[in-house]
Amino acid sequence: MNIFEYGNKDSKNVLIQPVGDHDLSGINNEILMLNEYTEDYHLLAVKVDDWNVDLSPWKAPAVFGDQGFGSGAATTFAEITKLCRDEARDYYIGGYSLAGLFVLWTAYQTDVFKGVAAVSPSVWFPGFIDYMKANDSKVDKIYLSLGDKEAKTRNAVMSTVADRIEEAYELLKIQGVITTLEWNRGNHFKEPDLRMAKGFGWMLGLSE
Repeated sequence: MNIFEYGNKDSKNVLIQPVGDHDLSGINNEILMLNEYTEDYHLLAVKVDDWNVDLSPWKAPAVFGDQGFGSGAATTFAEITKLCRDEARDYYIGGYSLAGLFVLWTAYQTDVFKGVAAVSPSVWFPGFIDYMKANDSKVDKIYLSLGDKEAKTRNAVMSTVADRIEEAYELLKIQGVITTLEWNRGNHFKEPDLRMAKGFGWMLGLSE
């Protein structure tokens, strides 16, 4: 698991972001935008090898293309929590798309994170809302966001994403989580770097 580091390595605020190759091309823009909120952070971009396997909490059939979803989230989670052993620091985790689903899932696994930023998360993932209904978040600050055109797709499963994120938002509020749901303009692929910076910025703002 390769880790790319940005920001102030001595910062108390450690941001963790699971990324794929497609994210790394925009990470520098994300950093520039994040610096508009604060420069007091240390960002660890954790490169996953197999996006559909490493970030999926359980197996599920393919929704687009031919590749289904594996069940590698537990292994990825175990590796990421090894980065969170310094009790003098505050840890936050954020992710985009399937990584957004993964980080939301981590909120139900551990209280090590002070905040979770699930940005354009794949909450259409089969069974995930039912999982949220059956469990309580162990993290008390969760940021959600979605593009206002993300549900406009012919894919029958992915077209439910707006309804599912509204449902997730309501569930978190019922559980007493400090949460917000921010709507961004555009489809799933519009300005992911800006959306991530906004998510991390929201969490760090709460920590001040």
